[in-house]
Amino acid sequence: MKLRRLLILTVALSLVGGSAIYADTIAQKVRIVINKQELDDQGMLEDGKAYVGVRSLADLMKALVIWDDAAKKVSIVKPNVHMFLMDGSKPFGGVERGKKSFKVFSQVDNLTTSINAFKVTIADPYGDEKEIETHTSKESDFPTDKDNFWFTSGEYAYNFSSVGKYTIRFWMKSADGGAYQVVSEKTVFAK
Repeated sequence: MKLRRLLILTVALSLVGGSAIYADTIAQKVRIVINKQELDDQGMLEDGKAYVGVRSLADLMKALVIWDDAAKKVSIVKPNVHMFLMDGSKPFGGVERGKKSFKVFSQVDNLTTSINAFKVTIADPYGDEKEIETHTSKESDFPTDKDNFWFTSGEYAYNFSSVGKYTIRFWMKSADGGAYQVVSEKTVFAK
């Protein structure tokens, strides 16, 4: 009786173990790296195809994610947003430590979806972020040509108090009511 019970238990355990090994070979976790930056979420590799989380991929690409529940569709929209900083009439990418006033010039094209707001922020080397300027679709001068528009912020005074990288970010909010998403970044070095 004990031998029979032992034989049944051995067969059952080997089937369970074999199933777990088979399932692990079907879907494997993989690291996804784009331009030397690794996604926060791990991807899955199944039958030679990589599956990636849409939100983390879009965040890394600096793109908008548009969800359409009715059509069961998700779109990733990557507008071209070019930014540069001006001190008076002089562009810059590096500064001496201390207070500096500047404007942010932005040119946006290839935006294939409607937005209802955008903003520009600056983050210090420690991650403390301050808003430079925000605009919403309720304003009369909000860009109506979504495919190509230019934006110039007002003069902004900022204290570059630490040595390191400061990050200027251009954020957009899609018209579907989603949250702000970063679509462009520019780095300024303070020495």
